[in-house]
Amino acid sequence: MNTPHALSSPAEFFRLLRAQPRRLLVPAVVVAAVAGVYALVKHDTWEASQAVIVRNEASGNLEGPGKFSRPEELKLTQETILEIGKSPGVLAAALAEVGPPANYRDPAAWPTAKDVADLATSVRFTPPKGAELGATEVFYVKVKDRDRLRAANLATAVCNQLQARFQKLRDQRAQSMADELTKTVAMAQSDLEASTSKLTKMEREVGPDLAELRNLQEQSSGDSDLRRKAVEIENELRQAKVSETNNRELLKLLTAARDNPGTLLATPNRLLDSQPALKRLKDGLVDAQLRTAQQLGTMTHEHPLVGAARANEQAIAQELHQELQSAVASLEVDVRMTTGQVVTLEQQLNAIKGRLERLVAVRAEYSNLASETKHKALLLEAAQRDLASARSSQASSQAASQITRIDTPNTGTQPVGPSRAMIVLAGLAGGLLTGLGVVFLGLPLPPTPQAAKPQADKPRSEKVNAAAPNDSFENSFEPAMEWTPELDVEEAAQSDHHPVAAYSRHAAPQSLSFSQALEKSQTRNGNGQR
Repeated sequence: MNTPHALSSPAEFFRLLRAQPRRLLVPAVVVAAVAGVYALVKHDTWEASQAVIVRNEASGNLEGPGKFSRPEELKLTQETILEIGKSPGVLAAALAEVGPPANYRDPAAWPTAKDVADLATSVRFTPPKGAELGATEVFYVKVKDRDRLRAANLATAVCNQLQARFQKLRDQRAQSMADELTKTVAMAQSDLEASTSKLTKMEREVGPDLAELRNLQEQSSGDSDLRRKAVEIENELRQAKVSETNNRELLKLLTAARDNPGTLLATPNRLLDSQPALKRLKDGLVDAQLRTAQQLGTMTHEHPLVGAARANEQAIAQELHQELQSAVASLEVDVRMTTGQVVTLEQQLNAIKGRLERLVAVRAEYSNLASETKHKALLLEAAQRDLASARSSQASSQAASQITRIDTPNTGTQPVGPSRAMIVLAGLAGGLLTGLGVVFLGLPLPPTPQAAKPQADKPRSEKVNAAAPNDSFENSFEPAMEWTPELDVEEAAQSDHHPVAAYSRHAAPQSLSFSQALEKSQTRNGNGQR
């Protein structure tokens, strides 16, 4: 298998360049000429850059007027603006605003779909250097064109149409939201009116206990004035029943004591607490009996002191009997009044319990209906608030824009891309590199040692063809190779006994080419081995 030759030294490389200069110079000149022609015919491209800043809506913003609450919200707004700026409608309107170029072939058809597509490839929206989209409120609108002034005008026109289209989009979105929220408010108002009507009807049925029902619905403990009043009546009823029982028992005792006064002395003082006069007479009778007993213990029955004591005792007993008549009559009245009080309290308690039972029966339904009405009122309030916000956004979209331009478009002092001189220099350098590549690719391939022996038996014309490889590129620049004495030297180099071989080794070694010298060295090594 044949392999390319390796140059032995830089001097050999430069000798090869001097021997074949056309292989280096022709590609270099051709490529440099093409680059020069391109540099002459190419048009300068100018890029106009317009800095803009975007803000949030002033109304309905918790973070402050014009501020974005989250970076994602800023990024979403900028991405929306970028999509609008790339839309064919905005680009076509910008082209129509600027007008066709001076050499445009059909101004009446301006702008065509191709013109819009070309402008779409020339328009870019980029964030500031070192930042990414959504990290800052500033971004740049960049437009390329062959004319410097036209590039600036296109940048201005794109910004104008972008602002107008974004304002129109905001207005359409706000109008759509306002229409939807208007229907939502109307539905919420209708639902609230229906729920309020049901609630009003139930409150009318409840009547005077409406306050108690509302208290039961609002208070989680279930306590209310009606409930407290029922507890008070229960306490009064309990006391009235106790008083009624005591009066009845006392009436029985006093009735019995009216016929037998002695039984009054055994009556407990607790029962006589309601009859203080009777209690004092009873105590006075007891004291008189004790004094009479004391007198009888020291005196006879006929003694005046004993008689006086007995007379005093009889007088107290007579007054006690008369007081018993009055006490029985008053107790009968007290018993009737206490009984009537008990009946009244029981009726009041039953009425209150009935009212509480009725309130408890409608409490769940009333609570659900009241909660539903309150919820629908909140929904209506939220819908009205959203509607006001949508109308405010619509008004602001018509009054001001969220996109603000910073200064005027900047085209710079130089067109974008490499200059003509840089293009020519780059073409020349590329041509030289191409020529070097051609030189290296044009190096001939040596024959193998096995293929060198059969060449000695071939005719001289075939040897000449074998010594000169078929190099299409070399043949295109050089004439056909003819026979020279060096070929005989190369042929004789295959034998150490040929006189020409000795001459070629000693007399003229400088006349050999690089490939011939390499073949001679290989032949010499083969003969030495034999």
